[in-house]
Amino acid sequence: MLFPEFLYAQLITTPPVPTASLSGQTVIITGANRGLGFETAKHVARLGASKLILAVRSTSAGEVAKAAILKANPSKSIEIEVWPLDMSSYASIKTFAQRAETLPRIDALVNNAGIATFTYTLAEENESTITVNLVSTFLLSLLMLPKLRESAEKFGTTPRITMIGSEGQNWVQFKERKARDGAILQTLNDKATADMENRYFLSKLLVMYCVRELAAQMDKSTNHSSKGRPVILNCAAPGYCATGLTHEKSDSLQIKIMEKVLARHVEVGSRCIVNGVVRGQESHGQYLSECKVKPVSKVECSKDGDSTQQRVWNEVLQKLEEIQPGISGNI
Repeated sequence: MLFPEFLYAQLITTPPVPTASLSGQTVIITGANRGLGFETAKHVARLGASKLILAVRSTSAGEVAKAAILKANPSKSIEIEVWPLDMSSYASIKTFAQRAETLPRIDALVNNAGIATFTYTLAEENESTITVNLVSTFLLSLLMLPKLRESAEKFGTTPRITMIGSEGQNWVQFKERKARDGAILQTLNDKATADMENRYFLSKLLVMYCVRELAAQMDKSTNHSSKGRPVILNCAAPGYCATGLTHEKSDSLQIKIMEKVLARHVEVGSRCIVNGVVRGQESHGQYLSECKVKPVSKVECSKDGDSTQQRVWNEVLQKLEEIQPGISGNI
C-alpha cells in the first residue's frame, strides 16, 4: 500500500463489521486483555464461537477482560477461559502449547500479542521486539500446527492462523538484509546499529516474509491426509489504531497529533483482524489490508525480496529448531 492509499484508508474508508458465523468453533487470541486483542475477542464472542481462550501475560487482567466480554454478549452461550502466556518466554509458550493440545478442537489462532518499544532490551537472547513479534509468534504457531491439522481432519473444518501485520511494513528500511548469509538476526541484535524507532515496523515486515515462506511450505507438506489445504495462514493489518502500543512516547506531541487525526478506534481496526480469521483459501499466505487481499510491497515481491524472504525464514526456522528441536517436522 502506498502512503496516499494509507491516508485514504485511514480518513475515508471504514472496514465492515464482521458477520460470518463462528458457531461451534474454538478460538485462541493472544494478548486478548486489551486493545486490538480485546476488541477482536468481543467480535469472536458475538459471532457465536463456543469456546474462547484469552491468552494473556496477566491472568488478573484477563479475568477483567473476560467479564467485559461476557457483559457485552449477555445472550451468547460461550465458554471463555483465561490462560497465562508470556510471549517473551519460550518456556511459557511451550507450556501453553502443551495445554492447548488437550482441547477437543482449535479452529483459529490469532497471534495478536506484540510489543512496540523504542528502547533496546533483550529477551531470550534476542532484541525484545524480534523475540516477541517474530520468533515467539512462529514458535507458538508451529507448536500448534499439528493440533490445528488434527481438528481439520476430525471435524472437517479449515482452521486458520492469523498474524498481525502493519501498513508500516511497506515503507520501512531493512538495511540488515545486507548482512552475510545466516547473520540477519545476529545483525538485528547489534545494539549499536539497532534502529528502534522503526523496529516494530521492521518486525512486521519480517513476519510477512515468514508468512509467505511458511505458507508455501505448508502447501508442500505431507503431514496430513486431508484433500486440499487443511490450515490457512494469513496476515491481517488493522490499520493505524490508538492501541497504546506507543505508550513509551505518550507525551510526544507528534504521536498525539497523529492519533487525533489519523488513528482508528481499536474496535474498527479489530474488524480487519476478524476478517482474517474468517477468510478462506484465497487468503493463504496473503497480506490482508482493509479486509481485502492486497499485494505486498514492491520490495517484498522483487527478486531481492524473494531471496531475502528465504534467508529470513531459514534463520527463523534455525532459531526455532534451537528452541524446540524437531519443530520443523510440524510443517
